[in-house]
Amino acid sequence: MAQAPASSKGTARRRGRGFQPAASLLADRVQKAAEGRGFAVARLLTHWPEIAGERLAAVTRPVRISHARGSFGATLTLLTSGPMAPMVEMQLPQLRERVNACYGYNAIQRITLTQTAAQGFAEGQAQFAHAPKAPAPPDPARLARAAEVAGQFSDPTLAEAIARLALNVSSRNTRKT
Repeated sequence: MAQAPASSKGTARRRGRGFQPAASLLADRVQKAAEGRGFAVARLLTHWPEIAGERLAAVTRPVRISHARGSFGATLTLLTSGPMAPMVEMQLPQLRERVNACYGYNAIQRITLTQTAAQGFAEGQAQFAHAPKAPAPPDPARLARAAEVAGQFSDPTLAEAIARLALNVSSRNTRKT
């Protein structure tokens, strides 16, 4: 291949870098928005389920980090629903250790809870994930076809697995069309 001329050196350097992840394009904006709420490390917001654990993350959300004047350490404020507050309160020491592990030092001294309803004011609103929808029952024609395919096998475990596979394949083909 021919080398790029000297006048387009900046373009060649950009091409040499390869693709950039989409997250890197928004990193500065996300960091500034997080800093407005006291979050020096935006990772606490973006990776909350990993830091807190799936069960705690389902019922809590970090809202603010406030720093007291003249003292070391900050206070993390979590938003939770009223009935879950006592359960979350029992797990606060372990949660504080996990949050400080995210920072890499003892940044959070206290964690306070703010209780609110699942729906409410714009600032105090906790948005919890809804339960997944139950799958629709399969079409009887597809069930009959899957049973027909599974009937070719004498092993009941294998026949059941083949029937499930046939149902999955037929439902996938239906979704594509």
